[in-house]
Amino acid sequence: MPLASLRPSPLVEQATERMRAQITEGEWPVGTRLPGENALAKTLGVGRSTVREALRALAGAGLVQARQGSGVFVIATEPAQDWPGRLRRAAITDVYEVRMIVETQAARLAAERRTEEDVAALTAALAGRERAAAGDDAAFVDADIALHAALVAAARNPVLSDLFAEFAPALRERLIDLVELLGLREHERNPGHDTHAALVAAVREGDKDAAEDILRTELEQTLAHLHRPRP
Repeated sequence: MPLASLRPSPLVEQATERMRAQITEGEWPVGTRLPGENALAKTLGVGRSTVREALRALAGAGLVQARQGSGVFVIATEPAQDWPGRLRRAAITDVYEVRMIVETQAARLAAERRTEEDVAALTAALAGRERAAAGDDAAFVDADIALHAALVAAARNPVLSDLFAEFAPALRERLIDLVELLGLREHERNPGHDTHAALVAAVREGDKDAAEDILRTELEQTLAHLHRPRP
C-alpha cells in the first residue's frame, strides 16, 4: 500500500495508522530505515511536527526506534502488548494466580507495617463490603476490591500499590464473571465475610503469618473451583 496524502482531521492519528500499516503489512520490514521527516511530511501532506508525533506513537508501540545520527528504524512488525490489554485478554485462572502471588505478600507487609489509619481504612472497607452485600454483583465486587486495595495500601509500598491499581480493572471484570460463573451469591449474599474479617483482624494484630495464610487459603479455594472442569 503506497503512502498518499491525508485528509484533514486528526492528522497525527492518520499519519500513525498509515505508517503502522506500512510496517505491519510488510512494506517496511524489520531493519528498514524510514524516510526522513521532510520526505514523510511531503508524502503524507502534513507538517513535520505531525510526523514527529506519529513517530513517537510508533516508538511507544515498540515498532520503531530512533538511532542517533542514523535515523528511525523498524524494529518489530507487531505492536508490543500493553499491560492492561494483556490482562483483559488473559484467562481468569492466570489472573487469579498472579493475584494470589501479589496479595499474599501484600498481606504479610500490611501486618508488619500497618498504621492506625490503615487499620481504620480496612475496618471501614470491611463494613462497606458487608453493606454492599445487599446490592447487585457489581456493587459487591467493587466493595470487595476496595477492601483488598486497602490491604495493599497498608503494605506501604508505592510500587505494589501502583501494580494493584493497574491490575484492579481486569480483576474487577474477572470477579464479576467469577461470581456469576460459580454462583457464589446464590445462597449467601456476603460470601467470605468471616474470612475477610479474620484477615483484617490479623493485620490489625500484626500477625504476618496468619494474614498470609488466611488470604492464601481463600484465594487457593477459589482457584481450585476455577480449575474444575465444567459440565
